[in-house]
Amino acid sequence: MIFLRAFIYSIKLPNKNAVFKLNRIGMDITVVYMFILLLVSSLPSLANQLTATSGSGSDMALPLKLVYFFIFYYLPLTVMVFLLLSLLAYAGTFIARMLKRKVRFPLLWKMSAYTSTIPLLVYTILAFVFAIGDTYLWLFMLYSLIFIVKIITVYPKRKIRN
Repeated sequence: MIFLRAFIYSIKLPNKNAVFKLNRIGMDITVVYMFILLLVSSLPSLANQLTATSGSGSDMALPLKLVYFFIFYYLPLTVMVFLLLSLLAYAGTFIARMLKRKVRFPLLWKMSAYTSTIPLLVYTILAFVFAIGDTYLWLFMLYSLIFIVKIITVYPKRKIRN
């Protein structure tokens, strides 16, 4: 149930209410949500690998194909996406500092993860129909960065202490 709420609020981003509702969701739920979202977004590649008649691994048994997919596709994808989310969050901390907003890295990482919902779902749908290249990754970063800036502006400015 909490994953469904996280999904619904992540689609409503950068709405102020959705930002604050997602802020109340724990980091552990966010990480598991990302694992599930990445699993769903890797389904087109899994389908391609399972139905391949030529190439590497085409003559393997089904359980070996699944293990091969997990080790050589899903795990590297997960590592790359988590590193990319961290990079976005660091860029967000720099932007928040420039805008003098009270936003920290953990919150920005969480919001970066939730802003990736729509691009990953669009990728999943399009990947079943078309072959999608790496340029999509740059569009995903741009989309998430724009939303991170909008989310940062929702938070109040820092008070200047004398």
